[in-house]
Amino acid sequence: MDTVYVDGNNLTLEEVINVARHNKKVEISKEAIEKVSKSRKYVDEIVDKEKIVYGITTGFGKFSNVVISKDQVENLQSSLIKSHACGVGNHFPIETVRAIMLLRVNALTKGYSGIKLTTLNTLVEMINKGVHPAIPEKGSLGSSGDLAPLAHMVLVMLGEGEAYYKGELLSGKEAMNQAGIEPISLSAKEGLALINGTQVLTAVGALATYDAIKLAKLSDVSASLTFEALRGITDVFDEKVHLLRNHIGQMKCSKNMLKILEGSNLTTRQGEIKVQDPYSLRCVPQIHGASKDAINYVLDKVNKEINAATDNPLIFPDEDEVISCGNFHGQPMALAFDFLGIALAELANSAERRIERLVNPNLSGLPGFLTEHGGLNSGFMIAQYTAASLVSENKVLAHPASVDSIPSSANQEDHVSMGSIAARKARDILYNTTRVIAIELLAASQALEFREGKTLGKGTKVAYELVRTEVDKLMEDRIMYVDIEKIITLVTSNKMIDEVEVSIGELL
Repeated sequence: MDTVYVDGNNLTLEEVINVARHNKKVEISKEAIEKVSKSRKYVDEIVDKEKIVYGITTGFGKFSNVVISKDQVENLQSSLIKSHACGVGNHFPIETVRAIMLLRVNALTKGYSGIKLTTLNTLVEMINKGVHPAIPEKGSLGSSGDLAPLAHMVLVMLGEGEAYYKGELLSGKEAMNQAGIEPISLSAKEGLALINGTQVLTAVGALATYDAIKLAKLSDVSASLTFEALRGITDVFDEKVHLLRNHIGQMKCSKNMLKILEGSNLTTRQGEIKVQDPYSLRCVPQIHGASKDAINYVLDKVNKEINAATDNPLIFPDEDEVISCGNFHGQPMALAFDFLGIALAELANSAERRIERLVNPNLSGLPGFLTEHGGLNSGFMIAQYTAASLVSENKVLAHPASVDSIPSSANQEDHVSMGSIAARKARDILYNTTRVIAIELLAASQALEFREGKTLGKGTKVAYELVRTEVDKLMEDRIMYVDIEKIITLVTSNKMIDEVEVSIGELL
């Protein structure tokens, strides 16, 4: 289906990916249109009757006790956007911006924010025509939502700010003009409705979560290649062992490993050539499984948040009520994305330890640094350095952002989540971890060249052959980053995990 229909309640992560990365169109459902219209009518009544309601006829934050006159409520909204557009740093990638816009549309279609349908349609039109606001990555506290970055999104709706259109960075006015979209003027409540939410941090974290699910599976494949290269003992994957501990991720990983390694003549049984393997081999189900469980926890939080109402105040027209609340607070996602970063860092930690075992002749029984002419050639010596550098950086990044808080708005907003920082850190750890896994795939494939008469497992055979379609066996030193980049592409494009699953069935 080329169109994703949004109603505020049923958006899936797969649909987010389709809009963000595959440029699917967006359309608001008929049911949602009715809810949005009813909510907007109620806001108009509040303004007409000059009721004192936060964010509609009052200022914001510490200025919530300042009443705004009826003739100034529209000016209040545009001033809000201009003053709040304080982001700094690099712009978010286009895929992230598209996810942000989609999640904001979905939240507003729930019908609890009081936005005008015409305003919402403008945002949808921007997604569909490829007008992507230039949103700086830094500046959000994650409470009251992602105010600064979302304000940059809204600037373009007003014909202000900057946007990317057809690969070019333009003024917001010019981008909208070239796309044939009419800029808007904001009415009461609309500026607040557009920026008061967790959609930036959730978009960043949702994309990272989707990729983490894939990478967790691929880490089982890369570990399996190393397992074969080091003649690992498969008894440790026996179902009886893992049932006794009863952790779902651990059981899934052990099943994956047996499935991937099925048919291999390189794996061994307990006591055949050794009694035990080191932890980085023997405990793959326990290590990878714990990360799988953590990622699954985060996925549950993402699925909830992408369909959540995170505005303040929330409009309840059927109850004739407006409630000023705290749904914008990013703490549920801040904790989750900190957890995601830690889970991904551990996948990299264990992979790097396996890379070390592959290249260390005292541990592997293979030629030092996986080169036949050591001394003249350095082989995979510095590839392991790179992996070690990445996991060390991950350890710094894995320090939780959610335990920090700095009071803002004259201490009216005295506890904030730092959820956007947690999400960006998880994304950065994901980046590093994909590179470590790529290096393990490359090193393990090289190590397997020294195992004569090998028959690889059903899954590892696919992975090994994909590596060899991109990178030849290392006979003598060559420029290594070129090889690494080719394998990174196999990982980040999901080509490797997809082809492995086509061959052996879906991994858990």
